[in-house]
Amino acid sequence: MPQQALSGIHPGSPWPLGSSLTNRGVNFVLAAPGADRIELLLYSNSNERSPERVIELDGRRHRSGDYWHVEVEGLNEGCCYGYRVFGPLAPGGHGFQPSKVLLDPAARAISGWDVYDRVLATGPSPNAHACLKAVVCERDLFDFQAHPRPRHSWQRTVIYELHVGGFTRREDAGVAVEHRGTYLGLIEKLPYLKELGITAVELLPVFCFDPADAPPGRDNVWGYSPLSWFAPHHGYCSSGDPLQARHEVRQLVAACHDAGIEVLLDVVYNHTTEGNRHGPTLSWRGCADNVYYHQNDVGDYQDVSGCGNSIAANAPISTQLILESMRCWALELGVDGFRFDLGIALSRGDQLKPLDEPPLFIAMEADPQLSDLKLVSEPWDCGGLYRLEDFPAKRIGTWNGHFRDGVRRFWKGDDHSTWTLAQRFKGSPDLYDGKPVALGRSVNFITAHDGFTLADLVSYNRKHNLANGEDNRDGENHNNSWNHGIEGPSSNPLVQSLRRRQQRNLLSSLLLARGVPMLLMGDEVGRSQGGNNNSWCQNSPLGWMVWDKDHCDLELKQFLQRLLRLRQALPQLFNPLVPPRESNRKSAEQPSEQRSDLWRQWHGVSLAKPDWAAWSRTTATSLHRGSHGALLWMGFNAYKESLSFELPVPASPWKRVIDTSLPSPKDFPAEPANFSGVEIPLQSRSFVLLLAEEVTTDLRL
Repeated sequence: MPQQALSGIHPGSPWPLGSSLTNRGVNFVLAAPGADRIELLLYSNSNERSPERVIELDGRRHRSGDYWHVEVEGLNEGCCYGYRVFGPLAPGGHGFQPSKVLLDPAARAISGWDVYDRVLATGPSPNAHACLKAVVCERDLFDFQAHPRPRHSWQRTVIYELHVGGFTRREDAGVAVEHRGTYLGLIEKLPYLKELGITAVELLPVFCFDPADAPPGRDNVWGYSPLSWFAPHHGYCSSGDPLQARHEVRQLVAACHDAGIEVLLDVVYNHTTEGNRHGPTLSWRGCADNVYYHQNDVGDYQDVSGCGNSIAANAPISTQLILESMRCWALELGVDGFRFDLGIALSRGDQLKPLDEPPLFIAMEADPQLSDLKLVSEPWDCGGLYRLEDFPAKRIGTWNGHFRDGVRRFWKGDDHSTWTLAQRFKGSPDLYDGKPVALGRSVNFITAHDGFTLADLVSYNRKHNLANGEDNRDGENHNNSWNHGIEGPSSNPLVQSLRRRQQRNLLSSLLLARGVPMLLMGDEVGRSQGGNNNSWCQNSPLGWMVWDKDHCDLELKQFLQRLLRLRQALPQLFNPLVPPRESNRKSAEQPSEQRSDLWRQWHGVSLAKPDWAAWSRTTATSLHRGSHGALLWMGFNAYKESLSFELPVPASPWKRVIDTSLPSPKDFPAEPANFSGVEIPLQSRSFVLLLAEEVTTDLRL
């Protein structure tokens, strides 16, 4: 806080939330509907152990409805503050804890990490000498004129999920030492991402979180238990200045926009770092315990997040805070969209009842300031709720976990998987009431942060999470993975070759299917986590991106780059706005104005005779335009033996674009190879793509 006299205290205004600069000082606003009185604590610096001044708010002058507010003269940006909130304490310890100094839930920056003690925030002990402080910040808007949003259509969107800290943490990442593991370090690697061919990065949580929110001896690395919904995580900032983090996020977003890359944030609004009733009182709990969190009739927390608490997003105060957080990141920091962790939990009402018209989603979709964002959600939560086709929001797409499972099971060689693969490949109409789903409603993926990497998916039959310190109890047990004969690394050339082929099969199935694909950090170079499928606490090389070329599968990277170029060059074939109709018949499911001029046919080893039996391990598909001939043919063979497939008559001579059975780079050459014949052999566990010559005329990969 500046060393100048505080010249006056005024009632202030109940808006905007949090702390904001005024012409004569700072306006403070806090939602605390059940409070009897509130104290605003002002600190001289971030690590000060006692407040320099305490200002008591009078409910008659400083309260409007549920909101307490005060304007203090003489303060400016950088002022450190906290609150004490007084009120009744309910049985079981719920309610107000005036012994605790609380963070402003709408604070845009946080300081005090050098003195902070999470343990002292738990229980009845005072924590004023070891608390975190909120910091008054500017609220400048992002410069969209200089750095406009890329605004990629869903048809051309390819998402790359990454961890800001882990992406550039290694010494060989090729970034400045002081930028390793930071927002600025990620800026230095944007040329790599642009060259790869993705159009959007999805950042694992960058909301400020508490690394100490973990069992003893471990750190919370992923950040899926937020401490704030507004402040950027301090650990990814290259400077110790809490105000600098906002500027560095803006720099990152601006650089991404300049490179044509959108920035999506993985956001956690469904729970907080305060845990269950035995957890610390840091912010929300001390301000409005019975408003922010779902509780049962006796005041116990209800948990569908798996983390001890669940946000009552149906409560108006919660809705307002979440919307204000989204506006902060979208308008002030410039991000282009959000992916909601366990997002369906935000649709629950009183007593966790699922709502068809959740207040938060209704308000979100009606907000013009959020109308141009990409919105994606997980359609499940830990309470068993799973809503995909009937997700209760029109503009929010969903992660399609069925795509992951179906494609994995097919290439693993499971029974009852061939028909499922076909459904997933053409956009999962079976999951959407048999109707073509609009692009952006289904985000397809094979791997994500939560689970095996692509390399581990084909190298391990079971998880190996002992490094996490939980006796291998954590992490998913049903991975649909296959080690191909040897658990873990292998020097057997046959096993290595088959694993490489399977990675290409999986990537081809993802990138050439209809829908919005998402890739996981490092899958393009064969990054392994040693079979760990839950690296949430691994701030080590185990969870970091791989950059050393001696440990990177550069041939796989080239294969993926060409897949992405192919997808972008021919979106009308691989990701059409209107899906092709099945067979050369008019589809009753499509109105005439929505009918595609393309039609799809499915095959087995014989034309037009697909085998959907439980034991089938193969299928093929072709795309046609009228009676002109086939433009495309794809063959999928997950069988243990090679098979010969009949081919349809092409519109022009066939070109072989991909054959994963061939060694690199012949598996996907820069120039498609000529192919003639009425049949084509598909080697065991391989994928083949043929395109008519007229389609490949201007194709450069």
